[in-house]
Amino acid sequence: MSVVKTAILATALGASALASTAATTAKVGTVKPTVVLVHGAFSDGSTWSQVIPLLQAKGLKVVTAQNPLTSLADDVAATRRVLSRETGPVVLVGWSYGGVVITEAGQQENVKALVYVAAYAPSENQSIADLNKDYPTPPGLTTLVADKDGFLALTPEGVSKYLAQDLPEERTRVIAATQHLTQGKNFETKVSVAAWKTKLSWYVISEQDHMLQPDLQRALAKKIQATVVTLPTSHAPHLSRPADVAAAILAATAAVSP
Repeated sequence: MSVVKTAILATALGASALASTAATTAKVGTVKPTVVLVHGAFSDGSTWSQVIPLLQAKGLKVVTAQNPLTSLADDVAATRRVLSRETGPVVLVGWSYGGVVITEAGQQENVKALVYVAAYAPSENQSIADLNKDYPTPPGLTTLVADKDGFLALTPEGVSKYLAQDLPEERTRVIAATQHLTQGKNFETKVSVAAWKTKLSWYVISEQDHMLQPDLQRALAKKIQATVVTLPTSHAPHLSRPADVAAAILAATAAVSP
């Protein structure tokens, strides 16, 4: 092969390699974030069943954590396992007690944004009990019952009157019947890190919440410098206003998308 032909071939191969690299970079740069949903106490991943199809309809991959609710450490570990399976960017969403979980687990590098849905957002060395102590006890917390091992559940009245009072009775009966018992010590365990300090954050405030004081929600949203969405809902806005909750999550995905 002549020197000229060799030079031409080398140039062509180099251009091809550059084009391939550029195409790969463009593809990676346009990857949509995966949404990882973390449930709260007394529930499991199915609590997000009305939000999931709304996100999927926008072309997003959605995954739910199935946390055991046996300890905060167990729940954080379960969420981290889900996060570790995702190779691209993640928007991590937590409802209620799930906010504590995402606060601890959300420092993982692939997590680009946090969305708190009527959720606790503690600082380092804070627990739910620490956050609640300066506010009147929400009426829903007085309906908790404990077994001999310290696992808690809500009474049917607690679900229908205080957890999800804006849902019809046939739905609150199902929620009460399918509760996931939650270890009471979870509410006293302090987080060791606060992921919201280094991540973009959103907060959905429930104005008619009887499980987590709305004033505390507003204070938490201000503390973490979140983009705020306020809804006239119970503690379960993802069930009574799923489109609005999905919209908040979509706003977070849009903010971290290339």
